[in-house]
Amino acid sequence: AAYATVHRGIYQLSQNMTEAYEAARETAARFIGARGAEEIVFVRGATEGINLVAQSWGRAHLKAGDEIILSEMEHHSNIVPWQLLRDQIGIVIKVAPISDDGALDYEAYEALLGPGTKLVAITHMSNVLGTEVDIRRVVAAAKAVGARVLVDGCQAVPHLPLDMAALGCDFYAFSGHKLYGPTGIGVLWARYDVLESMPPYHGGGSMIEEVTFPRTTFLPPPLRFEAGTPNFVGAVGLAAAMDYVSGLGLAGIHAHEMAVLDYAEQRLRAFNSLRIHGTARPKGSIISFTMAGVHPHDIGTILDRDGIAIRAGHHCAQPLMERLGVAATARASLGLYSTQGDIDRLVAGLEKVVDIFG
Repeated sequence: AAYATVHRGIYQLSQNMTEAYEAARETAARFIGARGAEEIVFVRGATEGINLVAQSWGRAHLKAGDEIILSEMEHHSNIVPWQLLRDQIGIVIKVAPISDDGALDYEAYEALLGPGTKLVAITHMSNVLGTEVDIRRVVAAAKAVGARVLVDGCQAVPHLPLDMAALGCDFYAFSGHKLYGPTGIGVLWARYDVLESMPPYHGGGSMIEEVTFPRTTFLPPPLRFEAGTPNFVGAVGLAAAMDYVSGLGLAGIHAHEMAVLDYAEQRLRAFNSLRIHGTARPKGSIISFTMAGVHPHDIGTILDRDGIAIRAGHHCAQPLMERLGVAATARASLGLYSTQGDIDRLVAGLEKVVDIFG
């Protein structure tokens, strides 16, 4: 199909694409329960969304000595942007611990909060353990000391129904490819009054009102944060994925995934040499495990020979690996398409691993 760039051309092809792009923004707003499309910023993915908040909101609203709180189970994309900001302006990073079963230690988290806390940046669901964080509890405690809350929602978006007003956070970021959509597209949601308080992150075309050499004025959000030619094809593809998931129903998807997860954990526990990391409930349909005497890369290689795709490594969460006391884990990620038959194939593959390594 033919298409043209958005927000520029007066010709029909461009107008049609602009309408499709803005319709995708409306779809995203409905999907996560935002108040309106003006709260949806299209980004390359959650990584860019979190960096945007750090460099725009963070540099505008934080100063040396201000504290932010992360958790031990954060993805590098919710650690490194804050370290960069720390090195730039001198903020202080504190880390909330987790328990041995992978749950956030809420009491320890709440003890870290104080008058110096300005932001809590935390995952909604661990990409390694599957642990689901009680965001409402996190937000309530943060708001009691006047702190903002950013949520990394990458893992939660394909599995849980969302309502931004009910969660109560200030920022929520996720990537399209986690939601069965295209790569290179994602969403940063933020309350509109917060977006209005933020300066541009990137400069260029499409985000300006008027440019002169002495001074430039900028468009209001969300376009203020979408400099250059956006990934409008990706945005339309993401909206199609959202419509697909909505049509199936997230409640039904979640129930199906939990049934497959329960079956998987039951089958895997039959291996004496296998340890599941992250057993705290509620959790998403992610299973990270290690096998005594076998490197996760070897597990992944052997399973791949039978057409079984798992992830093996530190999963962009090296601090969490250190907390777990391992260099890496093998991770099976279950989705709406996963079945008990898939788990049976996984178990058969792991039996081959045992046969090879003893």
